[in-house]
Amino acid sequence: MYCGSCLHDNALAKALIALGHDTLLVPTYTPILTDEASVARDQLFYGGLNVYLQQANPVFRWLPNWLDRFLSSPKLVNWIASRAMGTSAGNLGPLTVSMLKGMDGNQRKEVRRLCKWLNTERPDVVVFSNLLIAGCAPEIKRQLKCPVVVVLQGDDIFYDGLPPPYRERALVELRRLAQQVDRFVVHSRDYGQRMQAMLHFPPERLAIHPLSIDVADFHLPVGLDADQGLATRPPSVGYLARLAPEKGLHLLVDAFIELRRRGVVPTARLAIAGWLGPQHAKYWQEQLDKLAEAGLAGSVDYAGSVDRAGKLKFLQSIDVLCVPTSYQEPKGLFVLEALAAGVPYVQPAHGAFPELHAKHAGGHLFDPESPAELSERLEQVLADLPAARALGAEGRRRVFAHSTTIHEAERMAQLLQQLTQ
Repeated sequence: MYCGSCLHDNALAKALIALGHDTLLVPTYTPILTDEASVARDQLFYGGLNVYLQQANPVFRWLPNWLDRFLSSPKLVNWIASRAMGTSAGNLGPLTVSMLKGMDGNQRKEVRRLCKWLNTERPDVVVFSNLLIAGCAPEIKRQLKCPVVVVLQGDDIFYDGLPPPYRERALVELRRLAQQVDRFVVHSRDYGQRMQAMLHFPPERLAIHPLSIDVADFHLPVGLDADQGLATRPPSVGYLARLAPEKGLHLLVDAFIELRRRGVVPTARLAIAGWLGPQHAKYWQEQLDKLAEAGLAGSVDYAGSVDRAGKLKFLQSIDVLCVPTSYQEPKGLFVLEALAAGVPYVQPAHGAFPELHAKHAGGHLFDPESPAELSERLEQVLADLPAARALGAEGRRRVFAHSTTIHEAERMAQLLQQLTQ
């Protein structure tokens, strides 16, 4: 499974390097899995297997270094991850709280190992991709005397999944850590305000850096006949995300069934791409059953979990993207990917989507409490494909002009330079 945060972090690190900044991308918990060439270091800190064992059995907190290195081997951790031993918050309450405690937790050996390595590299600033892995931040600041920056990009979603009493304990630790962070970076004002209220840090320590993507290979036309400028296939609604309830696939399936029932776009198809975890196999089958009951089993295509080339091919095959998340999405990377390919979107008017919409104007928003409006918006797009393509083209122009990873890297570099002066 490709992780959206991994995709973003790798692309941003690559852009910082391209601008001439000495940047080290260091994986924690699991190796970085990205659909582009990775610029991450081939070593792993806080290896997921190792920290889990250290939490479960005190013996593993005292293993010799050679055995520690084996348990944190990227190949071993990747192998385990491929067997779907997941990171569900519901199963990781004690470990989460312990990790947040840093030197006072059961993974203090991992804190020492990371600090020892950082002392050899002597970075000017350390940036964490989320606060949940920043339990070591106080010790890093104590030893290295450098600023610490945390990018918030979904921490609350994991936190909300923690069972009591670990949710309450984790919040205490998160708020304690927040006082040690020199700057928080978010991708939308809405998310920043929500996290500020949750973590209790002052507004002057919040920086808003709009989301970005690497557009280098987004250069192909989108499903058009070059001579006629008309689609050479049936109109298609696309879904590009994990197949999971929180991503709203069931809402899209219901809207698609209603779209076809109305008959305005009688040949419309539903194209789906994304990772299907074993825990959601029943959920996925339920969606297929609904489509079959509506007589639409032959109108849906599932491309599976796609790599970079597969993603670009998928985006070329659809006319509108819709991932109707039920939660307050903090980023919306798939929206920028669609726009970079010239594909308009239909998204719920919550989370980061209204800000993305205001900036790029490449699609439509709908009331997340109105399933009927979702179906109507999809119909509006598919019933007038020339207008939809004009909308996507404008969104594409704005992404290339304002939302590439180079733009975000320039903002990040400026922030880090201010903190280190």
